[in-house]
Amino acid sequence: QVQLVESGGGSVQAGGSLRLSCAASGRTFINYRMGWFRQAPGKEREFVAAITWSGGNLYYPDSVKGRFTISRDNAKNTVYLQMNSLKPEDTAIYYCAAGRLSVASSTTTRGYDYWGQGTQVTVSS
Repeated sequence: QVQLVESGGGSVQAGGSLRLSCAASGRTFINYRMGWFRQAPGKEREFVAAITWSGGNLYYPDSVKGRFTISRDNAKNTVYLQMNSLKPEDTAIYYCAAGRLSVASSTTTRGYDYWGQGTQVTVSS
């Protein structure tokens, strides 16, 4: 079965860095996009970054552009999120997701079929 497992979360000071990993298994993701979302208490799940598995096309919202970088290692079936210059408002549970390219939206939760369990990121001031 399809499984996405996140790791790499933790607690850092503002301005610090973390790298999250998402190990994907259970199918071939060639025709999928891989995304990262985050959710803070009392807030909706928010788009963070996306990359198409085969083509490597990148998508970021303005809130993280220039600070976060999504990448993938096809040989390891792993997607990464490098987070630099972290801010307290980045504190959230971060989720890895996979969605079919046939779905129109890459920046909303409706564009994704599979989700990981999440990993906590806490940024203190």
